[in-house]
Amino acid sequence: MTTATLTRPVPSAIPEQASRGPLAGLNDTFVLARRTVTKMLRNPEQFIDVSLQPVIMTTIFVFIFGGAVAGDTHAYLQFLLPGLIVQTIMFTSMTIGVNLNTDISKGVFDRFRSLPIARSAPLMGAVAGDIVRHLIAITVSLVFGMILGFRVQTDWMHVALAIVMIIVFAVSLCWTSVFVGMLARSSGAVQGLSFLIVFPLTFGSSTYVPASTLPDWLQSWVAINPVTHVIDAMRGLLLGESAMPVGTTLGGELLWVLGSCVVLVGVFFPLAMWAYRRKI
Repeated sequence: MTTATLTRPVPSAIPEQASRGPLAGLNDTFVLARRTVTKMLRNPEQFIDVSLQPVIMTTIFVFIFGGAVAGDTHAYLQFLLPGLIVQTIMFTSMTIGVNLNTDISKGVFDRFRSLPIARSAPLMGAVAGDIVRHLIAITVSLVFGMILGFRVQTDWMHVALAIVMIIVFAVSLCWTSVFVGMLARSSGAVQGLSFLIVFPLTFGSSTYVPASTLPDWLQSWVAINPVTHVIDAMRGLLLGESAMPVGTTLGGELLWVLGSCVVLVGVFFPLAMWAYRRKI
């Protein structure tokens, strides 16, 4: 063996990463999203909240409060279910911060940092993989609602658009939880902070009662709350525009939702990446 052979430099990960194509980051995201889904399948308890929470919440509110609020459980189910789907998706979106914070504390992201992958891939892969949980939550909510008597009043294209819209909103909202997960020191703190974010948004909206029945000061908050517009858009897509509040249109509410998603991603994606770089 010659001296030249002994002193030949070993290629480092940095040139290898620099030579990768422009679509390499998407491939990294896809691979890590598949890891997230595989991790879920090996830990089925991660599906408990998205499978049982919609059933429990729907049963409680329809049969305990339906008669008092609407005078009829079936009528209240028609009004309530679109809002409960949005609420369930919001709570589902908040769990990603807890999972990422746990992975970081266990050193998983230290291994990601040593790999020749895009810096944003671990976070984007986790968010993309969480779409499976969102789809399960939506499916369980709709199926259980139909078992209780909920009936969609629009065609399948509107239903498909409703599912796409709520998934886009969920993915956009996930970046809020990712940012909190990167800042908090423990997974318990992430969960507590996430509830502080979600509760004013879900309960201070038109989820449970029409906004017109609320006090004037609360109606002002409900009117600018993006969750209200997501719920109104869901009602319009599943039940028709006649189920929407007076003075609103389906197109206008969809624009509200799209604008909210752009703001959420535009603000919290850079913040999450900044906090992620500081964290690791």
